[in-house]
Amino acid sequence: MAKIKFTAGRVEAFPLLDGQKLSFLWDTGAPGLGLRATPNGGKSYIFQAKLNGEVIRIKIGDPKTWDIAAAQAEARRLKVIIDSGQDPRQVKADVLAAAQAARDAKSAAEAAELAAKSAAAAAALRESITLGDVWPKYVSSRKAKWSAGHLRNHVTLAAPGGETKKRGAGLTVAGPLFPLMSLALVDLGGTTIADWLAKEARDRPTNAAQSYRLLRAFIRWCADMPEYRDMVPADAYSARAVRDVLPKSQSKEGDSLQREQLKMWFDAVRKIRNPVISAYLQALLLTGARREELAALRWEDVDFQWRSLTIHDKVEGVRTIPLTPYVSHLLAALPRRNQWVFSSETAADGKLAEPRIAHTKALAAAGLPHVSLHGLRRSFGTLCEWVEMPSGISAQIMGHKPSALAEKHYRRRPLDLLRKWHDQIEVWILDQGEVMFNPIESGLRVVRAA
Repeated sequence: MAKIKFTAGRVEAFPLLDGQKLSFLWDTGAPGLGLRATPNGGKSYIFQAKLNGEVIRIKIGDPKTWDIAAAQAEARRLKVIIDSGQDPRQVKADVLAAAQAARDAKSAAEAAELAAKSAAAAAALRESITLGDVWPKYVSSRKAKWSAGHLRNHVTLAAPGGETKKRGAGLTVAGPLFPLMSLALVDLGGTTIADWLAKEARDRPTNAAQSYRLLRAFIRWCADMPEYRDMVPADAYSARAVRDVLPKSQSKEGDSLQREQLKMWFDAVRKIRNPVISAYLQALLLTGARREELAALRWEDVDFQWRSLTIHDKVEGVRTIPLTPYVSHLLAALPRRNQWVFSSETAADGKLAEPRIAHTKALAAAGLPHVSLHGLRRSFGTLCEWVEMPSGISAQIMGHKPSALAEKHYRRRPLDLLRKWHDQIEVWILDQGEVMFNPIESGLRVVRAA
């Protein structure tokens, strides 16, 4: 294999010999350094040597970018590797692999650092989300399924207070849930809730118990929301510490009028100066309707000719019940200020809003124990048993869910049949209350109690 000393002129002038696919020119200045020419006119420096009896050939580069001295230096470097018993190609591959591993390690470290920063940011965000941040979203998402009273409870029990009272002097106080509004969801553990509940239960046990139930429903809702899931500790509302301080439910057995109390109750309620409130309370007792249902009664829902009331029922949607003679007498005497039967001159929506104060004063004046407005509905159901009214009929009048398969699917009694029994219980209640009312004078036939 002929060798010459590489010069710039010789490298530039080196041609491809006729009839050959490749031509080689070898340097005397660096062992293994050669110049290779291809049929298309391309040239490149190469290094050639033997390793373990095998000829290996490695491309160094194009003479246009590699000068002779650089090519000779590279050839010597490769010869040193060969002499050490290593394959320069493997050495290069190892170097590249090490470089790639270093880059991968750097990328992994950067990714880990970014992940750590993201996790820290997520943790910080998680710990910053408070009950007060999420409560309005919860109320907004659920209010379409709630009654007006239930929605009002969610607002008032979480209110900050400090507003001028709509009735009476002074400012409103904060709701029982308000102290929790500034706490992060992750801090609503069993101990925190138990401490809060114990404090609130000392001053207002009924409101505290109700607030706990609202909070419990909220926590269950959070568990179903991907963005809030697992934020509130699992034992938040079920921990033993919470159960130990939860105010016990008070029995409502006494929250109804007894037969012998009817006279005192009617005497006191009929003396209430506001005729709308007086009529409303008497109608609650005589219809067994829910307080919100009766307060929302419109004049268009009252049919004096065919003696019926259309009640907007929270269970069935709408139910029609009889308009009994005495209730008809009460409603006919009411002022027609607006669309509401039980209207108010002061309420923003023109509808009676708060009859409880007048009722409480009437009970006190009569020397009777406290009876809630819902207790008047409970009283109707209890008093119906005195005239042996079938339970299915009283349930249909009151808007209770059917209690048996037959009631649910087959027995939807006509209004006339309901009226027979409803008139009878009204007459009996008025008799017991010694209310002087002659339904015959109103032109209506009433079935009187036996």
